[in-house]
Amino acid sequence: MGFNIQPGVEAATCPTLSFSPLSLERREEYAALFSLCAERASDYTFINIWGWSEERRYEWAFGDDLCWLRVTNGPEPVYWAPVGDWDRLDWAETLERTVAPGTVFERVPQALADLWSQRLAGRVLLEEQRSEWEYLYDYEKMVSLSGNKLHKKKNLLYQFEKLYDYAYAPIRSDCIGAIRGMQQEWCEWRGCEESPGLVAENIAIARVLDQWEKLPNVMGGSLSVEGRTIAYTVAEDLGDGMVVIHFEKGLDSYKGVYQAINQMFLVNTPGFHTVNREQDMGLPGVRQAKESYNPKGFLKKYKVHWRAAES
Repeated sequence: MGFNIQPGVEAATCPTLSFSPLSLERREEYAALFSLCAERASDYTFINIWGWSEERRYEWAFGDDLCWLRVTNGPEPVYWAPVGDWDRLDWAETLERTVAPGTVFERVPQALADLWSQRLAGRVLLEEQRSEWEYLYDYEKMVSLSGNKLHKKKNLLYQFEKLYDYAYAPIRSDCIGAIRGMQQEWCEWRGCEESPGLVAENIAIARVLDQWEKLPNVMGGSLSVEGRTIAYTVAEDLGDGMVVIHFEKGLDSYKGVYQAINQMFLVNTPGFHTVNREQDMGLPGVRQAKESYNPKGFLKKYKVHWRAAES
């Protein structure tokens, strides 16, 4: 059965939901719901939505033991997947009561997209969002850099280790100032002010660093040479043996710096089997860089169109 999807349908009429801007006060409540998701995409961690909230203007609403998310930085709200225990709900009843016909959900993880397809047959249409697929890597291979496909990465790591008298340290509150200083230096070198995307990312990084002690499951590491911070990683424990890398920056004047901070953060953060390095946003250069680390798979996401039942 075909769909009559009209561009620009206003789907914001949600009588059972009361949306409000994100707040730190409800972060633990949100994190608890996120932990119940059958598939945990990095897009949906509190760290991610908090960091990018100034750019995307997230709003959330709590109801039905779910958190409903939407992005409000455009002419109309854009809905994302609801967060919580997906399996237990009567989705036909919940969606009919909660969102208007014609609502489109973006960045829906495959586990929920498949569930909706099964339970809402004929009432949802799925579109792949390839640019939003998250790259998944084998933790041990990212640490060892073994195999022909990672040979160049390993050589660059060796060169870094030989060239520099470096020190690695986990990120703690007392080194946030040094990391902020390095991020500013990186931004000046990259000309952030001329790139809206880099300006938005810089703000997101600052928001995370500013609230470091309050963010659930945040972790990270930094590299320094002769007392100068030259690289850092901001990451998060997603549970079930997966760690996600949210931000990773290095000063390119140090040869092999990115291979070094990537590998050294992981080797100093044991207990995982999968590394999530997020999406490529459809940018060819980013896609090439992520593919060069030989991913073992993807966390796929979809755009899901929802319509009401036939009368």
